[in-house]
Amino acid sequence: MECENYQQNLSRCNCSYEPCSRKGYCCKCIAYHQKSGELPACYFPNNVERTYDRSISRFIALKR
Repeated sequence: MECENYQQNLSRCNCSYEPCSRKGYCCKCIAYHQKSGELPACYFPNNVERTYDRSISRFIALKR
């Protein structure tokens, strides 16, 4: 089943991990990162996302 929002999702995805097979598939991305106790790239500004520290604690620190 193809995602009807794939192109729109892909245009907003700031994930810098090039071989990622989940780009544009938000439901797959969220499920994947949830299993690791992380948040997807789209929760972070580009400069933080590129560090690949997508931990929840990093997200909270950004909001302080």
